[in-house]
Amino acid sequence: MIAPVRILSDLHLGHRVSRIQSVESLRPLIAGAGTVVFNGDTWQELARPFRERSSEMLEELKELCAEEGAEPVFLSGNHDPGWPGPGWIELAEKRILVTHGDAFFAEGSPWSRESFTRHEQVRELWEQHQAANGDPAVRIELARKIAIVLRAAEYPKGRHLWQRAMDAVRPPRRAFEMLRVWAMQADAAAHFAERYFPDAQIVVKGHFHRSGVWKKRGKLIVNLGAFMNPCPAYWADFDGNQFRCGKVDEGREYRMGNVFGVWRLTK
Repeated sequence: MIAPVRILSDLHLGHRVSRIQSVESLRPLIAGAGTVVFNGDTWQELARPFRERSSEMLEELKELCAEEGAEPVFLSGNHDPGWPGPGWIELAEKRILVTHGDAFFAEGSPWSRESFTRHEQVRELWEQHQAANGDPAVRIELARKIAIVLRAAEYPKGRHLWQRAMDAVRPPRRAFEMLRVWAMQADAAAHFAERYFPDAQIVVKGHFHRSGVWKKRGKLIVNLGAFMNPCPAYWADFDGNQFRCGKVDEGREYRMGNVFGVWRLTK
């Protein structure tokens, strides 16, 4: 990959709740990158109400990357499981792992309404993919199949905070599961890396819409959040020597905001 490698997650292009109204507004985020890794949930592959507009915006995103001379790399997420490839990338001689995060929990998205009613189908998929316990390729394949089983039957009504809050508490169990997973997701990422990618010192993920940076089990865990309320979005960058991350400044355009931290990787 051509450096610097920039990493963004959970754009949710075309979704009614996505804060991205035009792809052109992303140009400052893409500019200057040699490679841009879109870490899952870039577009709404499985959402029929949004798919057409989302597909159009995805093509615009590819064109924007070409104009800026940046190679786009698309990783699969639970909203766009159809991307080819393994579903992860490793940088810095395997010391940086980038993956969406829907493989961190057995149910994929434990807070989804569909996971409450389709757990038997998820259990059957696990029985059919027992090698997933030790093989990351099988584990990601399983996560993709779970995403299809848990395809949403309904979608958020709006992007305002009160609308998002109402969506989160219907049913009440959903809010509980969100809080539980938010509390556990950084530890889950560290355990996932220990099992499948033991050389990883840094894990970059999305999926949980819970941006933040944690140190867990000797690993740096970075959640890039999402371009959906109420979660802010982060960016990450690797220039071949240093890993950086910071908050995305949002306005009429999206830009790389203040740097939260800079890390040098150990051999």
